[in-house]
Amino acid sequence: MPNDFNQQIIDEFRANGGSVGGPFEGGRLLLLTTTGARSGARHTTPLAYLPDGAGRVLVIASAGGAPKHPDWFRNLVARPRATVEAGVFTYEAEAVVLEGAERDAAFARAVEGNPGWADYQARTERVIPVVALDEIPGPPDIRADSFGAAVKAVHDGFRRELALIRKELGEQAAGGPSTDTGTETGPGIGIGAQLRVNCLTVCQGLHFHHTGEDTGMFPLLADRRPELTPVLDRLREEHERIAALIGELQEVVTAEGVDAVQVRAEVERLTDELESHLLYEEEQLVPALDAMHT
Repeated sequence: MPNDFNQQIIDEFRANGGSVGGPFEGGRLLLLTTTGARSGARHTTPLAYLPDGAGRVLVIASAGGAPKHPDWFRNLVARPRATVEAGVFTYEAEAVVLEGAERDAAFARAVEGNPGWADYQARTERVIPVVALDEIPGPPDIRADSFGAAVKAVHDGFRRELALIRKELGEQAAGGPSTDTGTETGPGIGIGAQLRVNCLTVCQGLHFHHTGEDTGMFPLLADRRPELTPVLDRLREEHERIAALIGELQEVVTAEGVDAVQVRAEVERLTDELESHLLYEEEQLVPALDAMHT
Protein backbone atom coordinates (compact mmCIF):
# COMPACT_ATOMS: atom_id res chain seq x y z
CA MET A 1 0.00 0.00 0.00
CA PRO A 2 1.27 3.52 -0.77
CA ASN A 3 2.04 5.69 2.23
CA ASP A 4 -0.32 8.60 2.97
CA PHE A 5 1.84 11.14 1.13
CA ASN A 6 2.09 9.01 -2.02
CA GLN A 7 -1.61 8.15 -1.90
CA GLN A 8 -2.50 11.84 -1.82
CA ILE A 9 -0.38 12.40 -4.94
CA ILE A 10 -1.91 9.37 -6.67
CA ASP A 11 -5.46 10.52 -5.94
CA GLU A 12 -4.75 14.08 -7.10
CA PHE A 13 -2.98 12.84 -10.23
CA ARG A 14 -5.91 10.64 -11.25
CA ALA A 15 -8.51 13.27 -10.43
CA ASN A 16 -6.77 16.00 -12.48
CA GLY A 17 -5.52 14.22 -15.58
CA GLY A 18 -1.93 14.06 -14.40
CA SER A 19 -1.67 17.51 -12.83
CA VAL A 20 -0.63 17.83 -9.19
CA GLY A 21 0.26 20.70 -6.87
CA GLY A 22 2.75 21.06 -4.07
CA PRO A 23 6.41 20.19 -4.63
CA PHE A 24 5.66 18.34 -7.89
CA GLU A 25 3.63 21.13 -9.53
CA GLY A 26 4.73 21.73 -13.09
CA GLY A 27 6.98 18.67 -13.15
CA ARG A 28 6.89 15.49 -15.19
CA LEU A 29 5.20 12.83 -13.10
CA LEU A 30 3.80 9.38 -13.82
CA LEU A 31 2.23 6.59 -11.80
CA LEU A 32 4.03 3.26 -12.04
CA THR A 33 2.19 0.11 -10.98
CA THR A 34 4.43 -2.91 -10.43
CA THR A 35 3.83 -6.45 -9.25
CA GLY A 36 5.40 -7.39 -5.93
CA ALA A 37 8.48 -9.60 -6.35
CA ARG A 38 7.39 -11.86 -3.49
CA SER A 39 3.78 -10.98 -2.73
CA GLY A 40 2.46 -10.76 -6.29
CA ALA A 41 0.36 -7.77 -5.16
CA ARG A 42 0.06 -4.66 -7.29
CA HIS A 43 1.75 -1.49 -5.99
CA THR A 44 1.46 2.05 -7.41
CA THR A 45 4.20 4.64 -6.98
CA PRO A 46 4.36 8.25 -8.24
CA LEU A 47 7.69 8.91 -9.96
CA ALA A 48 9.41 11.71 -11.81
CA TYR A 49 10.37 10.75 -15.35
CA LEU A 50 12.48 11.88 -18.29
CA PRO A 51 11.26 11.80 -21.90
CA ASP A 52 13.43 9.51 -24.03
CA GLY A 53 11.76 9.52 -27.43
CA ALA A 54 8.46 8.16 -28.69
CA GLY A 55 7.19 5.20 -26.68
CA ARG A 56 9.89 5.29 -24.00
CA VAL A 57 10.48 7.17 -20.76
CA LEU A 58 13.14 6.88 -18.07
CA VAL A 59 12.69 6.62 -14.30
CA ILE A 60 15.45 6.73 -11.68
CA ALA A 61 15.61 4.47 -8.64
CA SER A 62 17.14 7.06 -6.32
CA ALA A 63 15.08 6.44 -3.17
CA GLY A 64 16.37 9.84 -2.08
CA GLY A 65 19.90 8.48 -1.88
CA ALA A 66 18.96 5.65 0.52
CA PRO A 67 21.39 2.71 0.83
CA LYS A 68 18.92 0.23 -0.68
CA HIS A 69 17.04 0.20 -3.97
CA PRO A 70 13.36 1.19 -3.74
CA ASP A 71 10.74 -1.56 -3.69
CA TRP A 72 9.36 -0.64 -7.11
CA PHE A 73 12.79 -1.22 -8.66
CA ARG A 74 13.18 -4.63 -7.06
CA ASN A 75 9.70 -5.49 -8.30
CA LEU A 76 10.63 -4.53 -11.87
CA VAL A 77 13.80 -6.61 -11.79
CA ALA A 78 11.73 -9.64 -10.79
CA ARG A 79 8.71 -8.84 -13.00
CA PRO A 80 9.53 -6.31 -15.75
CA ARG A 81 5.95 -5.85 -16.96
CA ALA A 82 4.32 -2.74 -15.45
CA THR A 83 1.45 -0.31 -15.94
CA VAL A 84 2.19 3.35 -16.60
CA GLU A 85 -0.31 6.17 -16.05
CA ALA A 86 0.94 9.25 -17.87
CA GLY A 87 -1.90 11.62 -17.11
CA VAL A 88 -3.82 11.29 -20.37
CA PHE A 89 -2.84 7.74 -21.28
CA THR A 90 -2.53 4.48 -19.40
CA TYR A 91 -0.43 1.77 -21.05
CA GLU A 92 1.50 -1.41 -20.39
CA ALA A 93 5.29 -1.19 -20.47
CA GLU A 94 8.33 -3.45 -20.35
CA ALA A 95 11.06 -2.29 -17.99
CA VAL A 96 14.71 -2.43 -19.03
CA VAL A 97 17.47 -1.55 -16.55
CA LEU A 98 20.08 0.50 -18.40
CA GLU A 99 23.68 -0.61 -18.06
CA GLY A 100 27.15 0.84 -18.52
CA ALA A 101 27.62 3.83 -20.81
CA GLU A 102 23.92 3.99 -21.67
CA ARG A 103 23.01 4.31 -17.99
CA ASP A 104 25.74 6.87 -17.35
CA ALA A 105 24.66 9.06 -20.29
CA ALA A 106 21.01 8.95 -19.20
CA PHE A 107 21.89 9.80 -15.60
CA ALA A 108 24.09 12.69 -16.75
CA ARG A 109 21.15 14.07 -18.73
CA ALA A 110 18.98 13.83 -15.62
CA VAL A 111 21.57 15.69 -13.52
CA GLU A 112 21.81 18.37 -16.18
CA GLY A 113 18.13 19.12 -15.74
CA ASN A 114 18.03 18.66 -11.96
CA PRO A 115 21.27 18.60 -9.92
CA GLY A 116 19.31 16.95 -7.10
CA TRP A 117 19.92 13.58 -8.78
CA ALA A 118 23.67 14.07 -8.25
CA ASP A 119 23.02 14.88 -4.60
CA TYR A 120 21.17 11.59 -4.20
CA GLN A 121 24.03 9.69 -5.84
CA ALA A 122 26.53 11.36 -3.48
CA ARG A 123 24.60 10.09 -0.46
CA THR A 124 24.83 6.41 -1.34
CA GLU A 125 27.49 3.88 -2.30
CA ARG A 126 25.19 2.07 -4.71
CA VAL A 127 25.05 3.10 -8.36
CA ILE A 128 21.56 4.55 -8.71
CA PRO A 129 19.75 2.61 -11.45
CA VAL A 130 18.07 4.17 -14.47
CA VAL A 131 15.16 2.21 -15.91
CA ALA A 132 13.65 2.55 -19.38
CA LEU A 133 9.92 1.92 -19.64
CA ASP A 134 9.17 0.80 -23.19
CA GLU A 135 5.51 1.07 -24.16
CA ILE A 136 4.01 -2.22 -25.31
CA PRO A 137 1.96 -1.56 -28.48
CA GLY A 138 -1.78 -1.75 -27.96
CA PRO A 139 -4.97 0.30 -28.11
CA PRO A 140 -4.71 3.57 -26.16
CA ASP A 141 -6.52 3.79 -22.82
CA ILE A 142 -7.52 7.42 -22.28
CA ARG A 143 -9.04 8.53 -18.98
CA ALA A 144 -12.07 10.44 -20.31
CA ASP A 145 -15.86 10.16 -20.21
CA SER A 146 -16.43 10.91 -23.90
CA PHE A 147 -14.66 11.19 -27.26
CA GLY A 148 -14.65 14.97 -26.97
CA ALA A 149 -13.23 14.86 -23.46
CA ALA A 150 -10.50 12.50 -24.69
CA VAL A 151 -9.48 14.94 -27.42
CA LYS A 152 -9.40 17.82 -24.92
CA ALA A 153 -7.31 15.72 -22.50
CA VAL A 154 -4.75 14.94 -25.20
CA HIS A 155 -4.59 18.62 -26.16
CA ASP A 156 -4.05 19.63 -22.54
CA GLY A 157 -1.20 17.14 -22.31
CA PHE A 158 0.58 18.85 -25.20
CA ARG A 159 -0.10 22.24 -23.65
CA ARG A 160 1.50 21.17 -20.35
CA GLU A 161 4.55 19.69 -22.02
CA LEU A 162 5.17 22.73 -24.21
CA ALA A 163 4.74 25.05 -21.21
CA LEU A 164 7.32 23.02 -19.29
CA ILE A 165 9.77 23.06 -22.22
CA ARG A 166 9.36 26.83 -22.56
CA LYS A 167 10.09 27.21 -18.83
CA GLU A 168 13.19 25.01 -19.10
CA LEU A 169 14.44 26.92 -22.13
CA GLY A 170 13.84 30.21 -20.35
CA GLU A 171 15.91 29.04 -17.40
CA GLN A 172 18.79 28.01 -19.65
CA ALA A 173 18.62 31.23 -21.67
CA ALA A 174 18.78 33.20 -18.41
CA GLY A 175 21.96 31.42 -17.38
CA GLY A 176 21.11 28.19 -15.60
CA PRO A 177 23.75 25.55 -14.90
CA SER A 178 24.64 23.09 -17.65
CA THR A 179 26.62 19.89 -17.17
CA ASP A 180 27.19 19.76 -20.94
CA THR A 181 29.70 22.61 -20.79
CA GLY A 182 30.60 23.01 -17.14
CA THR A 183 29.80 26.70 -17.55
CA GLU A 184 26.77 28.94 -17.59
CA THR A 185 24.31 28.73 -20.44
CA GLY A 186 22.90 31.61 -22.40
CA PRO A 187 23.11 33.12 -25.89
CA GLY A 188 25.78 31.33 -27.91
CA ILE A 189 25.87 28.30 -25.60
CA GLY A 190 24.28 25.06 -26.76
CA ILE A 191 21.21 23.70 -25.01
CA GLY A 192 21.54 20.59 -22.89
CA ALA A 193 21.09 17.04 -24.14
CA GLN A 194 17.91 16.39 -22.14
CA LEU A 195 16.29 19.57 -23.41
CA ARG A 196 16.98 18.40 -26.95
CA VAL A 197 15.31 15.11 -26.17
CA ASN A 198 12.32 16.89 -24.58
CA CYS A 199 11.83 19.06 -27.68
CA LEU A 200 12.21 16.18 -30.12
CA THR A 201 9.86 13.97 -28.11
CA VAL A 202 7.02 16.50 -28.13
CA CYS A 203 7.58 16.96 -31.88
CA GLN A 204 7.21 13.21 -32.38
CA GLY A 205 4.08 13.16 -30.25
CA LEU A 206 2.43 15.98 -32.21
CA HIS A 207 3.28 14.28 -35.50
CA PHE A 208 1.72 10.98 -34.38
CA HIS A 209 -1.35 12.76 -32.97
CA HIS A 210 -2.06 14.74 -36.13
CA THR A 211 -1.39 11.74 -38.36
CA GLY A 212 -3.93 9.77 -36.30
CA GLU A 213 -6.50 12.54 -36.69
CA ASP A 214 -5.92 12.83 -40.45
CA THR A 215 -6.24 9.09 -41.06
CA GLY A 216 -8.76 8.11 -38.39
CA MET A 217 -10.90 10.71 -36.64
CA PHE A 218 -11.34 13.18 -39.52
CA PRO A 219 -12.53 10.58 -42.08
CA LEU A 220 -14.98 9.21 -39.50
CA LEU A 221 -16.41 12.66 -38.84
CA ALA A 222 -16.58 13.47 -42.55
CA ASP A 223 -18.60 10.32 -43.13
CA ARG A 224 -21.03 10.87 -40.26
CA ARG A 225 -21.17 14.68 -40.23
CA PRO A 226 -20.61 15.91 -43.81
CA GLU A 227 -21.51 19.47 -42.78
CA LEU A 228 -18.15 19.52 -40.94
CA THR A 229 -16.18 19.14 -44.18
CA PRO A 230 -15.06 22.82 -44.31
CA VAL A 231 -13.91 22.60 -40.69
CA LEU A 232 -11.96 19.40 -41.36
CA ASP A 233 -10.37 20.91 -44.46
CA ARG A 234 -9.18 23.88 -42.41
CA LEU A 235 -7.82 21.61 -39.67
CA ARG A 236 -5.89 19.55 -42.23
CA GLU A 237 -4.36 22.73 -43.65
CA GLU A 238 -3.37 23.78 -40.14
CA HIS A 239 -1.79 20.36 -39.62
CA GLU A 240 0.43 21.08 -42.62
CA ARG A 241 1.52 24.44 -41.21
CA ILE A 242 2.21 22.90 -37.81
CA ALA A 243 4.17 20.08 -39.47
CA ALA A 244 6.37 22.70 -41.12
CA LEU A 245 6.98 24.41 -37.77
CA ILE A 246 7.78 21.04 -36.19
CA GLY A 247 10.32 20.41 -38.94
CA GLU A 248 11.92 23.80 -38.35
CA LEU A 249 12.12 23.18 -34.60
CA GLN A 250 13.68 19.77 -35.13
CA GLU A 251 16.24 21.28 -37.49
CA VAL A 252 17.15 24.03 -35.01
CA VAL A 253 17.34 21.69 -32.01
CA THR A 254 19.72 19.30 -33.79
CA ALA A 255 21.95 22.01 -35.30
CA GLU A 256 25.44 22.61 -33.97
CA GLY A 257 25.96 25.81 -32.04
CA VAL A 258 22.29 26.52 -31.40
CA ASP A 259 21.43 28.21 -28.10
CA ALA A 260 18.41 28.21 -25.82
CA VAL A 261 17.24 31.62 -27.07
CA GLN A 262 16.99 30.37 -30.66
CA VAL A 263 15.22 27.19 -29.66
CA ARG A 264 12.77 29.01 -27.43
CA ALA A 265 11.85 31.33 -30.31
CA GLU A 266 10.96 28.29 -32.42
CA VAL A 267 9.03 26.70 -29.56
CA GLU A 268 7.06 29.93 -29.09
CA ARG A 269 6.15 29.99 -32.79
CA LEU A 270 4.98 26.40 -32.64
CA THR A 271 3.06 26.99 -29.40
CA ASP A 272 1.22 30.01 -30.76
CA GLU A 273 0.16 28.25 -33.95
CA LEU A 274 -0.75 25.08 -32.11
CA GLU A 275 -2.85 26.84 -29.45
CA SER A 276 -4.93 28.59 -32.11
CA HIS A 277 -5.42 25.26 -33.85
CA LEU A 278 -6.37 23.40 -30.68
CA LEU A 279 -8.91 26.02 -29.62
CA TYR A 280 -10.59 25.96 -33.03
CA GLU A 281 -10.66 22.16 -33.08
CA GLU A 282 -12.17 22.05 -29.59
CA GLU A 283 -14.83 24.61 -30.47
CA GLN A 284 -15.85 22.85 -33.68
CA LEU A 285 -15.31 19.15 -33.06
CA VAL A 286 -15.73 18.43 -29.34
CA PRO A 287 -19.54 18.98 -29.42
CA ALA A 288 -19.83 16.73 -32.48
CA LEU A 289 -17.69 14.02 -30.92
CA ASP A 290 -19.65 14.15 -27.67
CA ALA A 291 -22.94 13.89 -29.61
CA MET A 292 -21.64 10.74 -31.33
CA HIS A 293 -20.81 9.27 -27.93
CA THR A 294 -24.34 9.69 -26.52
